[in-house]
Amino acid sequence: MKELAELRERTESFAAVGAALDEARELLALFKDDPAAEGEADRSIASAADSLEALEMAASFSGEFDAHDAIVSIFTGAGGVDAADWTAMLARMYLRWAETKGFSTQIVDESPAEEAGLKSLTFFVRGRNAYGLLESERGVHRLVRLSPFDAAHRRHTSFAAVDVIPEVEAGESPDVEIKPDDLRIETFKSGGAGGQYVNKTESAVRVVHLPTGIVVASQQERSQAQNREVALNILRAKLVARAGEERDRKLADLRGERQANEWGSQIRSYVLQPYQLVKDHRTGVETGNVGDVLDGRIDTFIWPFLQQRRGAPPG
Repeated sequence: MKELAELRERTESFAAVGAALDEARELLALFKDDPAAEGEADRSIASAADSLEALEMAASFSGEFDAHDAIVSIFTGAGGVDAADWTAMLARMYLRWAETKGFSTQIVDESPAEEAGLKSLTFFVRGRNAYGLLESERGVHRLVRLSPFDAAHRRHTSFAAVDVIPEVEAGESPDVEIKPDDLRIETFKSGGAGGQYVNKTESAVRVVHLPTGIVVASQQERSQAQNREVALNILRAKLVARAGEERDRKLADLRGERQANEWGSQIRSYVLQPYQLVKDHRTGVETGNVGDVLDGRIDTFIWPFLQQRRGAPPG
């Protein structure tokens, strides 16, 4: 039923583009000397162009998991307190972006830093093609600004790493099997601002996958059973992503290719001082409207990346 709804939505989008262009054509044919009709036709054509761009973006999602929901994790890098604050800023940016897309979000694990900001944050983003869109954000993000935590107000550079994996349901990837004997499950008290269950019951769950050393946790649900289910969901997604990376690595070795290490590379810089600029180092796209970007308007960078991935020249 979900697939049927998505196909119906896609065909309706195509039909809407055709209808808008037909309407513009009819207006121009009937009232070709009327400026008001020309203005209305221009608006119909502009609407059709926007819809076509959205459809073109949707055509970029041909990967195995592109249509899936996404699991986003952000980790503090070098930079001390500023890096922890930068991690919180990035989290807000992605949560705002998801809100503007009409996507739902669910924070599952949050680790506050000692002085300000976050050490790490993991959350789900659920919506059509969420993973296909957010995959472009995987990598190291660099911030340059006058530090609000420096008494001398000097310029600081800080880093945060963003990881994005697709949410995968049980049975979707038969190559990945989670055996109970491979798991060490620990419980701990949830952190947070307070509440009936916070710091009183060990409802939070941490799962260690012994063969790979992968550690996942969930502490936002009220019950231990719910947190365990969420943690296993994240573990499954990480194992599927790991298996895909291993296949890609083997293919690259066979082809003699040398691939960049995404986690060690800087994909985007956000400069607030001495000038204002956000630049994506993979596509060369840049903008001076830093405030809008940090407020969640990141499609400016996502769309060129998708075009580049398809081999099309950035528009």
